[in-house]
Amino acid sequence: MVDGWQRGYCAECGQGLFVKTPRRIHSCRMRALVTGATGFVGNHVVRALVRRGVEVRVLIRSTSDRSVLADLPVTAVAGDLMEPSTLKEACQGMNLVVHVAADYRLWVPDPKRMYDVNVTGTNNVIGAAVRAGVDRIVYTSSAVTVATREDRAATEADFIETEACRSTYQQTKVQAERAAWEWIRRGARITIVNPSTVIGPVDRQPSPTGRLIRDFVSGRLPAYLNAMLNWIDVRDVAEGHWLAATRGRIGERYLLAHENLTVGQFLALLAQTCGRPIPRWRIPYAVAYAVGSMSELWAGWLGGEPRATRDGVRMTTVPMRYNGMKAVNDLGLPQTPLRITVADAVRWLIERGYIQHGGSL
Repeated sequence: MVDGWQRGYCAECGQGLFVKTPRRIHSCRMRALVTGATGFVGNHVVRALVRRGVEVRVLIRSTSDRSVLADLPVTAVAGDLMEPSTLKEACQGMNLVVHVAADYRLWVPDPKRMYDVNVTGTNNVIGAAVRAGVDRIVYTSSAVTVATREDRAATEADFIETEACRSTYQQTKVQAERAAWEWIRRGARITIVNPSTVIGPVDRQPSPTGRLIRDFVSGRLPAYLNAMLNWIDVRDVAEGHWLAATRGRIGERYLLAHENLTVGQFLALLAQTCGRPIPRWRIPYAVAYAVGSMSELWAGWLGGEPRATRDGVRMTTVPMRYNGMKAVNDLGLPQTPLRITVADAVRWLIERGYIQHGGSL
């Protein structure tokens, strides 16, 4: 029993979920709402739930591209994070709410928009789920809310302060997670997951790491900033959400992390996959920051998004090393070898025409 809630187990598969009353549950009888289902991580979360027979409802904005969901047996409901009335309807009858939706960019012309989506939107979703009596809420935070350490890889016990944040995105995710912790203190049944740098197939936008892969394989990466990051397969992250819902504890957070590699080491994996050489030049931080400043000014004049940003450079000024063993030991988080992840990501980008491959996959 956790805070008055009890774990129900399925007689068929042994999986469990914290519920209001002791009962046997099977995933095929579970009903889950997922936000951010058309995004990179959210789409994989939906697929992980569908594979287990969960009845999935997805919250979709009217302007969203639903094509990535076309092959999935899900129910789409129109709604918006900033419209609480739509969230109230979407949460009705759900056992589980997985809040993945977020504005993940390293540059925004209007920081308030990012705050609205990441902070106010999170408050709205959790509030609607609590009022609907949802059994469990899984909130997708980020590893950037974990304070990095010089002496060791950071863990869930390391909380970063707002004044130490190095980007608008990081600030809003820290504030959003604090809102989730406040809901937990008020009795909300929330488990938090903190993915690190996510890579893998079906990265349609693509994400910043997806662009790194695309540019390298296409031969359009003459130099790189050799930051230290933690990398994990998006499919493992999706599995981590399911495991957090069924094995995680209420009021805990779990780093969904795998391997700490510099960008240079990651590019070496890519080189092994596609046969291209690693760029010879490493960009000094001062030069990268200057390029980011000019790129942002250029984007401000002409519109669109800059290819380099000051926030992106600031985020890499400290090694972002994480220890994900809590999720591995407590939840059973899988750790797919990155060479497999990289090969699958490259293959997907080539097959969908995102890159014209010139190496040997």
